[in-house]
Amino acid sequence: MEFTLQYSDPKSNARAGRITTAHGQIETPIFMPVGTAGTVKAVHQRELKEDVGAEIILGNTYHLYLRPGLDVIRAAGGLHKFNGWDRPILTDSGGYQVYSLGDNRKIKESGVKFQSHIDGSYHDFTPENVMDIQRVIGADIMMAFDECTPYPCERKYAEDSMHMTHRWLDRCIRQVEQTDPLYGYDQTLFPIVQGSVYPELRKISAEYIAGKDQEGNAIGGLSVGEPHEMMYEMTDMVCSILPKDKPRYLMGVGTPANLLECIALGVDMFDCVMPTRNARNGMLFTSEGIINIRNEKWKMDFSPLDPLLTGYASTFYSRAYLRHLTLSNERLAAQIASIHNLSFYLWLVKSARQHIIEGDFSVWKDKMVAQVSQRI
Repeated sequence: MEFTLQYSDPKSNARAGRITTAHGQIETPIFMPVGTAGTVKAVHQRELKEDVGAEIILGNTYHLYLRPGLDVIRAAGGLHKFNGWDRPILTDSGGYQVYSLGDNRKIKESGVKFQSHIDGSYHDFTPENVMDIQRVIGADIMMAFDECTPYPCERKYAEDSMHMTHRWLDRCIRQVEQTDPLYGYDQTLFPIVQGSVYPELRKISAEYIAGKDQEGNAIGGLSVGEPHEMMYEMTDMVCSILPKDKPRYLMGVGTPANLLECIALGVDMFDCVMPTRNARNGMLFTSEGIINIRNEKWKMDFSPLDPLLTGYASTFYSRAYLRHLTLSNERLAAQIASIHNLSFYLWLVKSARQHIIEGDFSVWKDKMVAQVSQRI
């Protein structure tokens, strides 16, 4: 993987760059649609490319390991061939899913013992076998195995967890160095900064991760319930420490305003289930603001979902028609809304990139944060 930093905004820390992987290039800042089980819910791969404009998608180690299982993915020749996506893929290591299992997992120095949410069977994740699983999946970018701490979290727990995450990272790096890719192309490991919302811990973790000199770095453990101001404070601090010549990935974030504010702090990559999950519940993100498509006010509105976008779903279907489909519980409603929301997110980060290049990102960002956050 290679990263080229192309432009910097003169009035913020926003950057525009290009990541090159074996499966193609990614222009940053970028938003990655979440395809947890090997699919972005309700969206065809063709639509992801042609309508949404996705350049990279996400898969999840925990879910793919449990179903369909490694035998199926290996026999298919990796996730790219299994799901027909020929552009870059990033896999989350499963740390967040393990965190979300609550009482159905036990964390030790050796790794995590957990109970499957599917059939109750018991499994073990270690830094070593999580790297091996991601080898089988074949993602272009693999995430280190970490523990995601909850919010709020006592400082002692956050500190102990952070140091364990660092020790796990060393084991992940060693395992990657001792194994080879399975499908004839290189894979890249991203370490993850932890430390909850404690500035001194975030500083320690960011310095430790930066010292590992990997090809990219991630910021984890945020957007788990803490106030947005805390998220921005931690992100700002970490970005000031992580190397400028490597991509920075803020995991699990977030709202359109979150993306814009964190791009201004120096983040290059984002993912979040919000655009597709909220779409299935009738919430649309648009350049004019947030729409609850179930509301009566859209019943006779025959304007497109978003006139500023160019994608088919956003310009062909009217708000009145999507409201009708949503209230009728038609499956097409979730599909149209998901494609639209993802199209909007990709439009937003690509517009941010263009304004960084043109040198007026900060002015544009302040206007857009207010605009995309309002409910209409």
